[in-house]
Amino acid sequence: MSLSLHEMVIRFMAALLLGAIIGIERELVGKEAGIRTSMLVAGGASIFTIVGLSLPYLLGTSPQNISEILARNSGFLTIIANIVVGVGFLGAGIIIKTEQHVHGLTTAAVIWITAAIGTLVGVGLIEFSVIAAITITVLLYITRGIGITPHATQKD
Repeated sequence: MSLSLHEMVIRFMAALLLGAIIGIERELVGKEAGIRTSMLVAGGASIFTIVGLSLPYLLGTSPQNISEILARNSGFLTIIANIVVGVGFLGAGIIIKTEQHVHGLTTAAVIWITAAIGTLVGVGLIEFSVIAAITITVLLYITRGIGITPHATQKD
């Protein structure tokens, strides 16, 4: 069954909202990727997912051949798989390694999981995506500052 425009818009808006919720924590701690980035990542992932789900219905010449398209060609699902790859490149651009530290790793991981949440919304798993977004935001907040501070390395 093809998604209606109303269902697509609801999913897209839900993804934007959940992305904003996750991005608030990053914004409050002054990280590079905050609310706007998280909204775009979640919203983009939901759009790509909706496209992937809609393609069989757009390509089908009649309702009778939809099941054949689904059974014989899962290529449209590669759109969803490639969200992970594309977002990986985005995250890699945030990570900076110096001699003593790696910066941006958590922010890159936040972008990655925000895309996953957008994908969940895109496929219609909105309740789970809400739980995931809230859980991630709470975990980021309560674990802030927890960690081992690396010792300064001595140069010979």
